[in-house]
Amino acid sequence: MIKFQIPIKMNNLVWFRNDLRVQDNNSLFEASKNKNNVIGVYCLDPRQFETNKHGFKKTEKFRAKFLLETLRDLKNNLTELNIPLYIFHDIPENVMPKLIEQHAITSIFLQKEWTPDEVLINTNVKNKINLSTIKWTETYDQFLFHPSDIPYANFDKIPEVFTEFRKKCEKESKIRPCVSITTMPKENFFETSNIIPSLEDLGLESFKLHKNTAFPFPGGETNALKRIENYFFETENLSEYKKTRNGLIGDSYSSKLSAWLANGSISARTIYWEVQNYEREICKNEDTYWLIFELIWRDYFKYISLKHGNKIFQLDGILNNKYDWKFSQKAFNDWVSGNTKEPFVNANMRELAETGFMSNRGRQNVASFWAKEWEQDWRIAASYFESLLIDYDVHSNYGNWMYNSGVGNDPRNRKFNIKRQAELYDGKGEYQKIWLKNKR
Repeated sequence: MIKFQIPIKMNNLVWFRNDLRVQDNNSLFEASKNKNNVIGVYCLDPRQFETNKHGFKKTEKFRAKFLLETLRDLKNNLTELNIPLYIFHDIPENVMPKLIEQHAITSIFLQKEWTPDEVLINTNVKNKINLSTIKWTETYDQFLFHPSDIPYANFDKIPEVFTEFRKKCEKESKIRPCVSITTMPKENFFETSNIIPSLEDLGLESFKLHKNTAFPFPGGETNALKRIENYFFETENLSEYKKTRNGLIGDSYSSKLSAWLANGSISARTIYWEVQNYEREICKNEDTYWLIFELIWRDYFKYISLKHGNKIFQLDGILNNKYDWKFSQKAFNDWVSGNTKEPFVNANMRELAETGFMSNRGRQNVASFWAKEWEQDWRIAASYFESLLIDYDVHSNYGNWMYNSGVGNDPRNRKFNIKRQAELYDGKGEYQKIWLKNKR
């Protein structure tokens, strides 16, 4: 008589980090295979909201608000799939061992990170749990081109020039399809009693959106998908993306998808495949391609980070270029508050301070001014960006700051002519009028 072995259900835990979505989430996909029991957890780590030695918080109110909105949406979307989500205002080192014991967890699934803070937290958690009884699965899930699919034998072979990387990947790599999960059985779900904290609970002040913000959008996967529907299919703004992407005013000059990408509310693959749909159904031109071009840039900075490790946070950057860097607190205060000799820089810095957002064109100019004109320590400015930006991504932020400071991946080491840039992109001064009208 043949005996059939009955599969044993496993208790799986998805540890959400910067992958706050249910669509195209490989950790969630793997955890829910074979209808195993699945729960999720997210930790609002108090260390992320502490004040640093320069006097500003690691995460300020703008990105924190966007994150809290994202977590509410994630919890709702997981509930629809019968997956409970725990949200704790505590460090993972405290949360994970208790949760693992409480739910007899056998497997942990999470997005793979490699920057120092995240690696240290992983190590601390692993040291507190019994890995001999728990399977730990980390997945690269924040790329357009998956690391296993790029045409380089290892990360050391990643070229130092973006164009070489882009052309080779476009020619030899394929974009993976998105994954999706089906709704879990009702018995998998239970209510979690913990409440999502407020901004005040995180030590931050509540605020109202500035009337002139270029990023008026709330966080969460649902709103990311709405933005794609609007920017792509309802307005067809994607057909003019390359022509308008250097704009400065309003919410339509660029896709504004960077914030949702940064905390993983949407995947780069999802955006890519939606562009493909758009090109089939509506229009295919240089503008539609350019959004994919920007996604490849995003990938590239992540691969540079993988290749060079902690060098992306060091003063000499990945080039080991030696400059006579300085730091003046007065210069920093003037730059942050928009009191420099350049009105275009001032306007952009005031927009950042009041909204948590700044255009790509603005970021390049204020960075060039700080690092190339004033020759000030670029890492402190990058840290300030980290604090304020709604769409902060560690790899893109530090990659771009190195690039604009002459210690990164710009082979031409360009310096911006700020006045000329203002003439080109704000010829009538409309943008500067918005943000400098209250200047004393």
